[in-house]
Amino acid sequence: MQSSLRVVGTPAEPPSGTIGARSYLSHLECTRCGATRSPHALHGLCECGAPLLCRYDLAALRRDVRRDDLRGREATLWRYRELLPVQDVSRAVTLGEGFTPLLPLAWGARRGMRALCVKDEGGNPTGTFKARGAAVGVTRLRELGVTRVAVSSSGNAGDAWSTYCRRAGIEATIFVPDDAPSATLTEAALSGQRVCTFGGHNSRGGRLANAFAASHDAFCPNTFQEPYRLEGKKTMGLEIAEQLGWRLPDAVVYPTGGGTGLIGMWKVFAEMADWGWIDRGERKPRMIVAQADGCAPMVRAFATRADRATPWENPTTHAAGLRVPGPLGDRLILRALYESRGDAASVSEDVIRRETAVLARATGVDAAPEGGCALAVTRLLVATGRLDASSEVVVFNTGSGASYRV
Repeated sequence: MQSSLRVVGTPAEPPSGTIGARSYLSHLECTRCGATRSPHALHGLCECGAPLLCRYDLAALRRDVRRDDLRGREATLWRYRELLPVQDVSRAVTLGEGFTPLLPLAWGARRGMRALCVKDEGGNPTGTFKARGAAVGVTRLRELGVTRVAVSSSGNAGDAWSTYCRRAGIEATIFVPDDAPSATLTEAALSGQRVCTFGGHNSRGGRLANAFAASHDAFCPNTFQEPYRLEGKKTMGLEIAEQLGWRLPDAVVYPTGGGTGLIGMWKVFAEMADWGWIDRGERKPRMIVAQADGCAPMVRAFATRADRATPWENPTTHAAGLRVPGPLGDRLILRALYESRGDAASVSEDVIRRETAVLARATGVDAAPEGGCALAVTRLLVATGRLDASSEVVVFNTGSGASYRV
């Protein structure tokens, strides 16, 4: 197994960032068996093999924290500091991630849609929404004493975790498919961390990262194998609500690989109601999965009303972030779709390329293929009557197109 790996670059170290406030994190909870765990010890998956989620002291949050407290705070995800699991936010590992723009898209108005907006994540540090999960995940793992990690990624997460771990002084070994976008390979290597490439897709990378972690006294924070990355991603939902004047759209269309962004937003929409930040009776958005025809495990599972997805055979798509054949969070993704009366659809590679160009021209953003996929699925669902043309819809462009260029 080790002989198929190619090492690019070597480990390094330095500093971190600043801010301030307490966390209301109360415990961790298993998504399958409901078991609870202390938030003050390092945990991966539950003993039953399912992911753990962060839970908060709702009564204290309702009493102590108000939306008005956000006034005058920095325009980053750390403005929501009390709603995150980090205990000492003054030592946050940050590069200014979050609070990305919500941009109107004229295409929707021309087709009678009440509102169509694009949430552009390409302006985040390292160029994608993955910076959110890395910032919160790395900060919390450092608080828990982690000094070495092994992470597998289809590209963008590896870049983000490599960068944030370097800033935190954590040694990272990143496993990335050898056909990942060359820009992400280069950026990860330039961070000074160890990058290992392999043949195959990210499911194999996950096995390699876990095996490496077990034999090198490292922690493996792969998608859903720890509870903190998700908390960084949920801030996208907080931002949508705040940017829309503390209301929620009718639908959110999300390009889905591992699914942490979609699950994080669905989680925080419920949390906001519990905290009193939105009206408890307010209708929550329909959560819509967008995938590529060449790798659509969640679309297939949703179509048969399954409670979990079966791994996709021979996954292929040029949108690297969507090439996840067997998401560990499949049950949670499907739960969000069913609870929200959502939907799921996939489109071809040619359509993704075309709609990526349309998205770039219509908004001026440097769109990634994942964003093009989300726009294409929005068009498809409106055309087929599965998404009401009068809906207010937020489409996600999860990263910058620069990640796909040398």
